[in-house]
Amino acid sequence: MPATERYASVRYIVDDVQAAIDFYATHLGFAVNTNVVPAFADVVRGPLRLLLSGPASSGARATPVDVVDAGRNRIHLVVDDLDGEVARLRRAGLPFRSDIVAGPGGRQILLADPAGNLIELFEPARSAER
Repeated sequence: MPATERYASVRYIVDDVQAAIDFYATHLGFAVNTNVVPAFADVVRGPLRLLLSGPASSGARATPVDVVDAGRNRIHLVVDDLDGEVARLRRAGLPFRSDIVAGPGGRQILLADPAGNLIELFEPARSAER
């Protein structure tokens, strides 16, 4: 089983990635898994993986301006073939809230559920897989 399937991942948009790492590691017992400061880091505690995305990360850039007020946090689902998933879901008439964006860790797109909550579909860069 790939490492990404062992965790429930939640993305948090943060202003300062290093400050977020320090907080979670120092105060809440998270271990640093990946550190690409200032853009991104992820920390793990048990089955929870927090994706800490700074302003320069693709995760932060993927959030459209019209949904920022609703919150920028979302669940994060890893897929093997982002283009194939997008095509399949578009054929089903599901509403996407962003275009595909690429960053240092991979490619992603935001999908809205029926209540407007965001789901990030994410395809890791081949070199970033764990």
